[in-house]
Amino acid sequence: MPDPRKIQLQRYDDGTPSVLRKRAVYTELAFYQKSDALIQLTKAFCERFLPKYGDRTVDQMVQAARSVKQNIAEGMTDGQTSFEVEIKLLGIAQGSNQELMEDYQDYLKQHGLCDWGKARSSREASNSRDSGAVHPRFERLLAFCRAHNRLEDYQPYFSQWTDEEMCNTAICLCHMVDKVLTTFIAKRDREFVEEGGIRERMTAARLDRRGTQKQIIEAQAHEIEDLKAQVASLRRELTLLKQKGQNS
Repeated sequence: MPDPRKIQLQRYDDGTPSVLRKRAVYTELAFYQKSDALIQLTKAFCERFLPKYGDRTVDQMVQAARSVKQNIAEGMTDGQTSFEVEIKLLGIAQGSNQELMEDYQDYLKQHGLCDWGKARSSREASNSRDSGAVHPRFERLLAFCRAHNRLEDYQPYFSQWTDEEMCNTAICLCHMVDKVLTTFIAKRDREFVEEGGIRERMTAARLDRRGTQKQIIEAQAHEIEDLKAQVASLRRELTLLKQKGQNS
């Protein structure tokens, strides 16, 4: 059980402690921005390369991509009050991200295309001794996805890339989102163990408030004693002045 007195609390302008955690600007987080690019890339991919009717894969992929983005946004927002809800929603986002990545990987397998990050396609592998080598374009793709997070960095290519290029870009982004989410959830888990949840923060805020009130009362008591001493001193001076007046 974390010690409420050691929990770091946010404060309002007047110094009042808050039970809310610091609000995260999730739109500035790289993994959120990549998830935003992923959902638009997925919509463009489905529109260009998957049947418009009779294939549930389209809905599944779009919904999975949307789930990643929306659960990150909701989790980071709800995280102000609840570690538990934040971790749960980020876990859902991670699961949806994994589902989306597997859909792209399945497409590559079904169409005999290459997963650049794993190995060459089975046809290339059969003609090569180095069957486990990654695709020569993989390192460039990896560098591009690392350097670019926002939708506008990818959108100009949506109408130009082949299905293999779009799949591999999406898979690369999914891997990056998964890696960062894994690290982020672990960080939040440790913070929860150390700080506790909303109940512990409420206790910490009340103890802090009581401590502040106690300090105010003690300060006022010292001030009263100082005032009493000043009054006593003035009375003594007044008595001396009266005595001098009588003697004169």
